[in-house]
Amino acid sequence: MDDRMVTLARAGVALVLDLASPWLPRVLHWGADLGSGVDAAALRAAAVPGRRGGAPPEPAAPSLLPAQVDGWVGRSAVAGDRDRAYSHLRLVPVSVSAAADGGGVEIASRDEAAGVSVVSSLVLDDAGVLRMRHTLTNDGDSAWSVDGLRAVLPVPDHTAELLHFSGRWGLEKIPQREAFLPGIRSLETRRGRTGHSHTGLLVAGTPGFGFGSGEVWGVHAGWSGWTVHDAERMAEGWSTLGAGELLAPGEVVLAPGESYATPDVYFVYSDEGLDGLSARLHTSLRARASHPSTPRPLVLNTWEAVYFDHDMEKMARMADVAAAVGVERFVVDDGWFLGRRDDLAGLGDWYVDPDVWPKGLHPLVEHVKSLGMQFGLWVEPEMANPRSRLAEEHPDWLLHDPGRVPREWRHQHTVDVANPEAYTYLLERLDALVSEYGIDYLKWDHNRDLLEAVHDGHAGVHEQTAAVYRLLDELRARHPGLEIESCSSGGARVDLGILQRTDRVWASDSNDPLDRQAIQRWTSLLLPLELIGAHVGPSHTHVSGRVTELQLRCATALFGHAGIEWDITECSEQELALLTEWAATYKRLRPLLHTGRVVRADTDDAHVLHGVVGDGQAVFSYVALTTMTADIPPRLRLPGLDPSVTYRVTPIAALSSVLPRWARPAAWLESGGVELPGRALATVGLQAPTLNPAQVLTLELTAV
Repeated sequence: MDDRMVTLARAGVALVLDLASPWLPRVLHWGADLGSGVDAAALRAAAVPGRRGGAPPEPAAPSLLPAQVDGWVGRSAVAGDRDRAYSHLRLVPVSVSAAADGGGVEIASRDEAAGVSVVSSLVLDDAGVLRMRHTLTNDGDSAWSVDGLRAVLPVPDHTAELLHFSGRWGLEKIPQREAFLPGIRSLETRRGRTGHSHTGLLVAGTPGFGFGSGEVWGVHAGWSGWTVHDAERMAEGWSTLGAGELLAPGEVVLAPGESYATPDVYFVYSDEGLDGLSARLHTSLRARASHPSTPRPLVLNTWEAVYFDHDMEKMARMADVAAAVGVERFVVDDGWFLGRRDDLAGLGDWYVDPDVWPKGLHPLVEHVKSLGMQFGLWVEPEMANPRSRLAEEHPDWLLHDPGRVPREWRHQHTVDVANPEAYTYLLERLDALVSEYGIDYLKWDHNRDLLEAVHDGHAGVHEQTAAVYRLLDELRARHPGLEIESCSSGGARVDLGILQRTDRVWASDSNDPLDRQAIQRWTSLLLPLELIGAHVGPSHTHVSGRVTELQLRCATALFGHAGIEWDITECSEQELALLTEWAATYKRLRPLLHTGRVVRADTDDAHVLHGVVGDGQAVFSYVALTTMTADIPPRLRLPGLDPSVTYRVTPIAALSSVLPRWARPAAWLESGGVELPGRALATVGLQAPTLNPAQVLTLELTAV
């Protein structure tokens, strides 16, 4: 055993650190487990490149915190200074403490002259997901400015492509794929929240990697404020992935003895394509002590049903119909608090409006709970309308420089949650509401970017984000059974920082099932389905204007934490019957949907095929996105099944479209199903039916 080498190895993944350098350890390998019997000295020698004339005497290899002291001329992982001195740290290891089981290591380092120390913590969990955090401490006798501190790891030179994401309100998680070229690809968000265009994951992969093929390496920063994710390829041949919090100038200045810790940064590797990468992340998240373990209740949210038009009689009637359909959680959205008849006023005044609810929410809550449903409520604690008591009586509670109010957005400003008085008010109001009404669930919204965010005279996004985390943590500590959803104009706050203290995300404000096919597919690259809110909306989608059939809307919402966002008091008997059957199907299948492995087929742009596979069972959805150009549709090759198991494949009628009048179904569909081994279903496949655009076929598979 070479005590100058540390290897973390779990679940087919390994990270190898070389401690032989006088500076911070170099990363020799991150990727597939190398197995036993690898000679440390030989591995070190194999990783040292040759030297050309004029090159430095020692080649610059990425260390745990790449810096110029290593000869690294890419983006440094740590940046800062002490009154413009010591802008290049020379960190020397002080101690290395590795777990005996190969699951973690903690490395303490210090620059004695600069008066700065760093503790780097790396944990490789049982799913093969590596979590990294650096904590920098000012050991000097004057202030230290932290300009940046990122987690960085090298990726092999045979990575050739990058995958990341863009998006906008109502259309999140649009995949962007490009060549991994020399230079730096830096993806930065300065929105004060994760953002609709947040990458979620930055992935590097081998040429042509797909859902089920290729090697991929991904990185995600678990932070809800400003972030940076970057991929860098050096002329020397080194390539890296990195991520962390993006800091504004002067935002973090450490007094003597103070520390700054990066958010947790997650690194994940897979040799089974993107499906393997998401399987590791899902397994890791499901192993958390805080992960929701009870069956995810079927939700009805009132937003697109009533908007601001609150009425007890209408709400009670909707609750009656919801309970009859099979809904288990009834959520009252925006419009219940003081002066909130539209989006121009009321935000910040978290008291039930007596003009609309003269007896408070008690009559509705009691009615909902008498029907056997949980009760949920919408809040947006971080925001205030100018027309609100909060803004009028406490202008100092708003997040901006006094006298330099930033522009309004959605008729609202941001509350400075890091202000102790504002924090205390919000905690008291939320605690009182949850206690008085026995609220089971909060839909916690955040509907605008932060502009010119200033707290206590300096850039304030970092402190705002940390204060929101504290508020959520304290509220959960007071109410351990309370569930909270992270909503932010839909999917603008989806990250593993907010999900350390919430129970699901709202993937998008659009319930358009065609757009949702892509939004949910790519959101589930990071998150398991039980954390992704997915609702059945009305036939005429409010956001996109598209008209779709109920079978497609139900089939799309099935693959998530399912719900309804629709005035179901106006549904026909036929629609209610289908919703009731869908609700029963969701309840029957959610043990599989919320524990199984998500799989996706690499298809053309005309259709999408995805599913969830468990032990001896699976469910798949096939959706026609556009008009098919071929007379005979492609075969459905079902990925992820056990090749040695024979499955009975049957369509779920309530979640499948009626085939076009002129199209005869495939023979196996006409006979009501087929039995085939998983190997045959994956390689030969099933003849797809001819579907019109926006039609769906949902299949259930059970082991024979």
